[in-house]
Amino acid sequence: MRYWRGTAPGAGQKPITPQPVATAAVDILTLRNLGGGGHGCNDIDDSFAQTRRIFHQTMFYGFMLCFAATTVGAVYHHVFGWKSPHAFLSLPVQFGTWGGVMLCIGTAGLLWVKTVTDPGPVAKRLLGGEYAMLGLLFTVGITGLLLLIVRHTGAMGVMLAIHLGFVLALFLVLPYSKMVHGLYRGLALLRNAQEKRN
Repeated sequence: MRYWRGTAPGAGQKPITPQPVATAAVDILTLRNLGGGGHGCNDIDDSFAQTRRIFHQTMFYGFMLCFAATTVGAVYHHVFGWKSPHAFLSLPVQFGTWGGVMLCIGTAGLLWVKTVTDPGPVAKRLLGGEYAMLGLLFTVGITGLLLLIVRHTGAMGVMLAIHLGFVLALFLVLPYSKMVHGLYRGLALLRNAQEKRN
């Protein structure tokens, strides 16, 4: 709330209309502003590429699909009484499978980009946290996929405990990690769309 008020002092109380919300949502879902003005970023050398944007988007959609899998699974369990493990073609399993694959590809790709990027403009004191967060996201994705593989075996209980442990760790560190930028970035895009609309 302080961030929202601070980005436009005196204008924070204006009502939010559907048009700016829709514009901001499109900007978030397409990562339109992550293209370096359309030509991409200088990740490896002086040439421009969309590599970082592609991996970022893959990780983002993978995370959202995993979140959708957890949400749908909770609805199945608590509303309909349908217990897991669910059939392979069910929504929670499909969301989780594709989300896990995309999360692993996106985080591994971003880790790779960080290792080949020119270290000059990088804030070195933040690198450790960024590597740790990407590694944790990759671990959540890979343990979820391993859980899918062993779900009909005796190893399911142990694998579930390991996977949920990493998921818990992720949500405990989420507010203190770089991932919180998603919330602030979303609010900034909403503010921008609202100002353009006004």
